[in-house]
Amino acid sequence: MLHSTANKTSFAKSSTLSFESGSSHFTIMSNQFVVIMAGGRGERFWPQSRLKKPKHLLPIVGDTSMLGQTVERLDGMVPMENIFIITNSEQRAAVLEVCPHLLPANVIGEPIGRDTAAAVGLAMVLVKQRSADGVMAMLPADHVIHDKAGFQKVLQAGFKVATDNRVLVTIGIEPTGPATGYGYIHKQAVFAEVDDQMVYAVKRFVEKPDLKTAQVYVDAKEYFWNAGMFVWSVATIEAAFKNSAPDLHADLLKIEQSLVAGEDLASVLATHYPQLEKISIDYAIMEKADNVVTLPSAFDWDDVGEWPAIARHYAADAAGNVIKGDALCEQSHNNIIISPDGHMTALVGVDDCIVVRTADATLICPKAKAQDIKKLVKQLSSHEVWSKLV
Repeated sequence: MLHSTANKTSFAKSSTLSFESGSSHFTIMSNQFVVIMAGGRGERFWPQSRLKKPKHLLPIVGDTSMLGQTVERLDGMVPMENIFIITNSEQRAAVLEVCPHLLPANVIGEPIGRDTAAAVGLAMVLVKQRSADGVMAMLPADHVIHDKAGFQKVLQAGFKVATDNRVLVTIGIEPTGPATGYGYIHKQAVFAEVDDQMVYAVKRFVEKPDLKTAQVYVDAKEYFWNAGMFVWSVATIEAAFKNSAPDLHADLLKIEQSLVAGEDLASVLATHYPQLEKISIDYAIMEKADNVVTLPSAFDWDDVGEWPAIARHYAADAAGNVIKGDALCEQSHNNIIISPDGHMTALVGVDDCIVVRTADATLICPKAKAQDIKKLVKQLSSHEVWSKLV
């Protein structure tokens, strides 16, 4: 059972700056950090999304890259030098290109993907180097959130809860329907109230349900979608690694010791990172921990996981077609068409399809088969001639 220890920890050790955002007032803490996980491949957004420039580096929704929007959403919350991005070596140059205001030293390229637990562990080590009493938020790179002020208010509350209590904070998304593509967080009793926002103890995490079970969750009003957004102190997450993933923690300690000894980060990662266990943070830590709390979202949210999702963010024509670029439709309904400016894509008698053109590839896919685009990309990966398109 969790017990609130609010106000037990003082903020007095850290320097502060004041910040106004709409009707909210934030105090910027020098020991607050944000780490953005940006190593995905975005295969469901092929052919626009490629290994070297995937979904989060593209303007899938909006006019700027998804990662750029994520960084901009943090403006005024944490100092720019306290924002890290963990990506992979193939994408690091592109990340710096779309986020030119970030410190190059804060953009870390993994030599090999080892899943989210390794990324969180590396983030823990890096933040600890900057601030032993640091508090860090872990955020995905590619979510759509329009309500910046609402997002910042919730994240600031998360920082406060994680500073004042030895808890692992996860931000829960209020379900808008019985979605089967997300894991769920089952809340229990109120743990604390921070800035007029309730924080709940977490009873359990549940895997992606079938439609009938998802409807039960929504009707119960005790479940949130798990968006993979977390806040915790360095001390709390390190204790969690020690308790729940001791072998992984031991390998992370080797990275930390090497950095303390003054070794170059790239060399240290090349030596030690491939040895880290490949496991998600959910399996390694969150599902085992007994000190998890959830902070309900008070902002709009969409993870735009595949092409059909973008229709939620663009106006459709009278026939239900969503068009980005140059396209004409005749007797065609409810399509999504992505066509580069200067190239005309024309549809006649076509319904419920995705059509995406790039300079070197064209995708035509029924909306109902959007999940299978990943299978197509796997075929391309093994194709000697066309693997360059991945």
